[in-house]
Amino acid sequence: MPIPLLIAAYFVFPALAIYICYRFPVINKIGVVILCYAAGIVLGNSGMLPDNADRYQTMLSEAAVALALPLLFFSIDVKKWTRLAGKSLLCMLLATVSIIIVSFSAFFIIRGQVDGDWKLVGMAIGLYTGGTPNLAAIKAALGVDTGTYIIMHTYDTLISLIYIVFCIGIGQRVFNLLLPRFDWSRYGGEGRVDMGESEDIHAYGGMFRPRTLAGLAGALLLSGAIVALSDRFSALFPKEHVTAVVILAITSLGIACSFIPKIRGIEKTFQFGMYVIYIFCFVVGSMTSVSTLININWPLMLFVTVSIAGSMLLHAILCRFFKIDTDTFIITSVSAICSPPFVPPVAEGLKNRMVLLSGVITGIIGYAIGNYLGISLAYLLRYLAL
Repeated sequence: MPIPLLIAAYFVFPALAIYICYRFPVINKIGVVILCYAAGIVLGNSGMLPDNADRYQTMLSEAAVALALPLLFFSIDVKKWTRLAGKSLLCMLLATVSIIIVSFSAFFIIRGQVDGDWKLVGMAIGLYTGGTPNLAAIKAALGVDTGTYIIMHTYDTLISLIYIVFCIGIGQRVFNLLLPRFDWSRYGGEGRVDMGESEDIHAYGGMFRPRTLAGLAGALLLSGAIVALSDRFSALFPKEHVTAVVILAITSLGIACSFIPKIRGIEKTFQFGMYVIYIFCFVVGSMTSVSTLININWPLMLFVTVSIAGSMLLHAILCRFFKIDTDTFIITSVSAICSPPFVPPVAEGLKNRMVLLSGVITGIIGYAIGNYLGISLAYLLRYLAL
């Protein structure tokens, strides 16, 4: 498949998925996000991708997240979100404690079965409080073997996709059995409060009206300007902090714009931002290689699976003790385990835009603390275990 055709497919399929879900209620129960991930995995393992596709996949996925975040923030009512701030930070603390306890426990399960097993704990703590940039940084800091790093990253991608699908699909219903439901009455009404526009699939209707398109074109230009300014700003910081700084700057500027009534009043910016996120989901799905799983490193696969599933379960138990609601728990868990780019599709799956900002901000905190925790606790474990 030629590169131009591949890029066109990345833009066209998410729009087609939205239309299919809009047109057929039965398929809409699956959801656009899951359709895009599934279709991406099929495309990525079809043998149709060109040899240099990874270069364009990386650029497109990074650009999609950067452009989508301001669009998603433009219509948010920050004053209402501030009522969630304290609970979200507590929830992030509990997520961090959970991954530390679980990764230490998983170490003793696989101890002696993987070279540099104590280093895996450091990478897991950095990865599941921050994200891939933390994983790469800790890999370099601890001198992790490249082969081990690639295998762990691949297994993480696979298990994380399963975890994301669970969170979007049935996670809310499952954890509502353990945790309190999100209390909408505290944020201006009963039931799911309208945050400016409905998050239902039918909210995409009317996007092609000339007036709406003109507003969205302006919003896209503004989003691009925010990304460009954030990128220039990040050049003032050390390379290892660039990702966190860029996301923090984009978030700050996007939120600042939401205080301007004319910008917050632009129709369909949230839906347009979600379309861009669907592009990200489709691209990420196509980057997942099933062939890597033919010869499975079972101890390493077990370590990754236990780290993700175990930390989520322990996190949920701790949240029950502190009476944290299901939506806040899920979005914070996603921001910690999968990083901020995966927060918007899960917030959309929860039908709760109120928690979107909480997820992104707690994810940024994870970026900031991930390297410190991962490196220091890995050496602590090495000292204690040897």
